[in-house]
Order: sequence, then C-alpha cells, then structure tokens
Amino acid sequence: MATIVGAVTSSHVPAIGRALEKGLQQDPYWQPFFAGYPPAQRWIAQAKPDVAVVFYQDHGLNFFLDAMPTFAVGAAAEYRNADEGWGIPTVAPFRGDPALSWHVIETLVADEFDVTTCQRMLVDHALTLPMALLWPGGGAWPVRIVPITMNHVQHPLPSPRRAYRLGQSVGRALASWPGDERIVVLGTGGLSHQLDGRRAGFINKPFDLMCMDALVDEPEKLTRYSALDLVREAGAQGTELMAWIAARAALPGRVRKVHAHYHVPVSNTAAGLMVFEPESAVLARAA
Repeated sequence: MATIVGAVTSSHVPAIGRALEKGLQQDPYWQPFFAGYPPAQRWIAQAKPDVAVVFYQDHGLNFFLDAMPTFAVGAAAEYRNADEGWGIPTVAPFRGDPALSWHVIETLVADEFDVTTCQRMLVDHALTLPMALLWPGGGAWPVRIVPITMNHVQHPLPSPRRAYRLGQSVGRALASWPGDERIVVLGTGGLSHQLDGRRAGFINKPFDLMCMDALVDEPEKLTRYSALDLVREAGAQGTELMAWIAARAALPGRVRKVHAHYHVPVSNTAAGLMVFEPESAVLARAA
C-alpha cells in the first residue's frame, strides 16, 4: 500500500521566484526567510517521496473570474509552467501520475465533491515556488505531482470546514491506493496578507501563529471560521490558509511537528513553513 510520509505547508510569494533567480538567499532582506528551509529540505531528502500531492491556488493560468471551479484536480501525464505575469523564469515540466490522479478524483466524487477534472493543465508560482524551495537545484523534478487547485479568488469561497473535508477525502484516497509509492502532501499559500484595498499590506501575526499551533494538535479548531472570518482575520488573500488546512487534514491520525518557521514580511506577506509527519511513522521508526 502507499505510504503518506507527511505534509509540508509553505508560502508561495511571487517575489521568492525573483530572489531565487538572482541568488539572493544570503541577502540581508531574504536570508531570514530562506534560513527556514534547510530543515524541510533535509526532511524531504530523508523521506524520499515519489509523489507530491499539492493543494494550491490557480492565479489565472487555467481559470479566470468567468469560469472558476471551487476545486479542480489535474489528471495529466505532464504539467508545464507558464509565467502568469510576475516575470518569474519558467521551470522544467513536472511529471504527472494519471493513475493516482484518477483514483483521487474517483474518491472525491464518491465523497460528493463535484470536482473539475483537468487532463490538460498549466501550473503557476503557487506550485512551482514551494517545489523549488523544497527541491532546490533546478533540473528534472525527482517526484511526480497530483495538483489540486482551490478557489481562493472568486467569491463565494469554500469554507475552512469544506477544505478540511476535502483534505480528509484525499487522505482516504491516498491511504487506499494499492501502489507502493511514498507520498508527501503539500499545502501552499499565505499566510496573512492583503494585496489591495484599504487594508493593503495587512498582516496579522498573532492569528498566523495561532493557526500554525492549531494545525499540529487541533486542526478542526480552524473549521469554526467561515471564509469571511478568514478575510477579516488574515486579509483578502489570507484565505489561502485553507490549502494548509486541507494538507494537514490529509494526514492520518495524530501528527508530529517536525519543523516550523515564520517570518514577516516577505514582500507584503507573512511567510510560513511547517513540516508534519504522521505519529504512526514516528512510532514505526522507534520500533
């Protein structure tokens, strides 16, 4: 059976792509942000996943305001990256895993999620930047991907409770997959930020840290919020936190926090990173 090795949640601020392009990892502005990633990179190297299932947000490459699915799942053999307007260099294509994607899709539909199925799909910075932060160095990607987009752009948005249940359903799909793949789940976006309007530049550090703490032992606490509550507490784009909630919900049972890092600001965003692994994996190693 497949093994879910853990989950990683990470910000995906477009400015990170420019910093990577220019080699600014040791720049005084950027060093505190990039300093958080080596522990996550080491954990990834030790976990050796074959597949990354990625909850993220599409920023206009596949969907726009005139046609915005609440949830969409990629079922392609390959995913190419395109610049959606930030001037970030494109990266090498990602290999897909169509068989696993279809298994996830079938499980979600059986659980009454009306997902959009994409047999052709582009991926943007919300997927490519966390991948580049976790697997640095460029070149061919060492994992296949199953991309799952969540609407955090066009209201009405799904609720945190719906995001949690989405993650649970995906987790059941992965746990029932008969292959021997090692699977890591990623959730990208946030944390608190607002890009426009009277609250442009809004960051709520206490709320961010509360959410990061809750994700470890009581993630269902965050399902008490509505999407509009998240807008108030985390900014208009802070609703991307729901991708973190979905990724955490995909893990079976209790988890151990392997690593966490928080830094403000990156551009005008609160940047966060967390690594979780199932408690069952910790016990198995101890045995």
